[in-house]
Amino acid sequence: MDQKNDSSFTGFILLGFSDKPQLELILFVVLLIFYVFTLLGNTTIIVLSRLNPHLHTPMYFFLSILSFLDLCYTTSIVPQLLVNLGGADKSISYGGCVVQLYISLGLGSTECVLLGVMAFDLYAAVCRPLHYTVIMHPRLCALMASASWLIGFAHSLLQTVLIFLLPLCGRNKLDHFLCEVPPLLKLACVDTTRNESELFFVGVLILLIPVTLIMFSYSRIVRAVLRMKSAAGQRKAFETCGSHLTVVSLFYGTAIYVYLQPSSNYSQDQGKFVSLFYTIITPMINPLIYTLRNKDVKEAIKKVLWKDHGSR
Repeated sequence: MDQKNDSSFTGFILLGFSDKPQLELILFVVLLIFYVFTLLGNTTIIVLSRLNPHLHTPMYFFLSILSFLDLCYTTSIVPQLLVNLGGADKSISYGGCVVQLYISLGLGSTECVLLGVMAFDLYAAVCRPLHYTVIMHPRLCALMASASWLIGFAHSLLQTVLIFLLPLCGRNKLDHFLCEVPPLLKLACVDTTRNESELFFVGVLILLIPVTLIMFSYSRIVRAVLRMKSAAGQRKAFETCGSHLTVVSLFYGTAIYVYLQPSSNYSQDQGKFVSLFYTIITPMINPLIYTLRNKDVKEAIKKVLWKDHGSR
């Protein structure tokens, strides 16, 4: 690789929001608060799913995995971003950039697949309630979760290898706050048409196929819910599905904007703010969406708080 042959190449400069210095301090404070809430919210979901026997179901098994993914995802990005926002040094080593891209893209891709798996779980719960425990066997749940991780990190490995095989010819100023594929492609000093086509094709597989399966599942779910005679059952089903659909819309909508639009239409400034949304804001609000709209989780929180209060 050309960058390795250049002895002066030591890493990348993450320009981030350096063109808006008045915004950096505000972003530092806001993102630090968001990061703390992300850690607290997702850790709460994981702990509740482990401690409360009523949450030992496939739905909360996948929800706890989603929370763990969000914890790791933001941690692979936010600490480096806070360091860059809080100081003059905005550099990241070559190896650090490779690792950040591989881990963050792997976790994000895994979440794409997992949200599709969660839609299948909802379909089985609503449309096949009598056979739900047979369909969503613990072994199948573990297999689907493992497949999500495998597909996600296989995709990340492919993209990471392809992007860092491109010659950069000494270019190291990355107009972004993290090592991500679209801005890294812009550093290449060769024609990247093939890479962009490959990125679009794989992006369709990782993003649009799960979205299509989710929409198909929800079409069946809505039909099943409307046939329910119990108003309470309809309300519970819509609340549960509404939480998942909200998460899906936020995550996929922003990811599709970044990865599936033509590079000629890609705005670097817009891309940075959209990336902030799906890498930081969405992982923070996921626990709120699932807890505020989920009666079981709210009851579990009350029991834990009441138990702690009663033990004093």
